[in-house]
Amino acid sequence: MRVYKLSEYLADLIWDIVFDWEKFAKNTVGSQIVRSADSIGANIAEGNGRGTFNENKRFAKIARGSLNETIHWLRKAVKEIF
Repeated sequence: MRVYKLSEYLADLIWDIVFDWEKFAKNTVGSQIVRSADSIGANIAEGNGRGTFNENKRFAKIARGSLNETIHWLRKAVKEIF
């Protein structure tokens, strides 16, 4: 549950930051980073709701992939936008 709450917090922070970006940055990197960050928590929740250990494990791996994607987009944002 702690990891899920952290994923929500991260996604909310990213939404707040991206909201103030200029249109081009928001429509390119911004939309990608928001989607990948939101996907972390969504996959944790879906895996937990599936009811089996194997399904939960599978969705946890997908969430980890979304976290890695989010890190990629954060690096891209720092390089291109800030």
